[in-house]
Amino acid sequence: MDVNLVEVEGAVPQWRRMAIVRLLRDPTGAVGTLFVLLIVGLAVFAPWITPYAPDEIDVLNRLSAPSAEHWMGTDPLGRDVFTRLVYGTRIALAVALPAVIAGAIVGMLLGLVAGYFGGWVETMLIWLFDVVRSFPALLFAIAIIALTGPSLFMIVFIMALTRFPSYGRLIRAQTLKIREEEYVTASRALGCSAPRVMLRHILPNAVAPLFIQAAMDVPVVITFEAGLSFLGLGVPPPTPSWGSILREGYTYVRATPWMILFGSGFLVVATLGFTFFAEGLRDLFDVRIRGEETN
Repeated sequence: MDVNLVEVEGAVPQWRRMAIVRLLRDPTGAVGTLFVLLIVGLAVFAPWITPYAPDEIDVLNRLSAPSAEHWMGTDPLGRDVFTRLVYGTRIALAVALPAVIAGAIVGMLLGLVAGYFGGWVETMLIWLFDVVRSFPALLFAIAIIALTGPSLFMIVFIMALTRFPSYGRLIRAQTLKIREEEYVTASRALGCSAPRVMLRHILPNAVAPLFIQAAMDVPVVITFEAGLSFLGLGVPPPTPSWGSILREGYTYVRATPWMILFGSGFLVVATLGFTFFAEGLRDLFDVRIRGEETN
């Protein structure tokens, strides 16, 4: 026997139906959404935005200043900096999005199990979260990459592994509160299985903070990948990465300061965009803020 769907649907606030409209009405959320769409657009339409290939070498124009032909100058091999920065958005998103999604899914499921069952299951999963979080992410990444070599997959794996405990603790806390709600108690009394209760009745009402945390983690992962590439431990060359471009700019800072300037600009736009987007989601989903708006 199923639970009264009207009661369960009533537990989901009606304001979620207008989430996109409310997000765009908020100045912070609107700016963040614009920046995020800009970064995604650069990644998707990169071949149509610039006439150059990211690995196209022109030694006669190496380290040239910004001009009508090369908007952001060229690097030590004569490659167009703007082109490499645009294609670098693909690497940034190719690392950040899979890492955040994978970490969020694993953490969400483990946190849901820990919060719902409690007891020794919760104790073991909390211990797992604490053990993983005890390793400094940068040192852990350097150690693993030193053994396996730099690769896109390894960076995604490391970031997903180091991020899932935060999602697990977040969903566990939400589950501890929601599992005592009347509609959850009613679903258990009517004989619903534990997976059905968790996935259909608890998770939809606990997942909102997960989206906020995930949006906040995207710029963290982007910056982390850029830092590894700056150290020479990121995506192998000649693949364009914002970190490797900044590294080259630092090497030739006296001759080509624009590489650092424009490379940092792309990184700042991506960081601010996802941060503002997350702030907009927080203002949208935060119960306390919604309560203040209704008073």
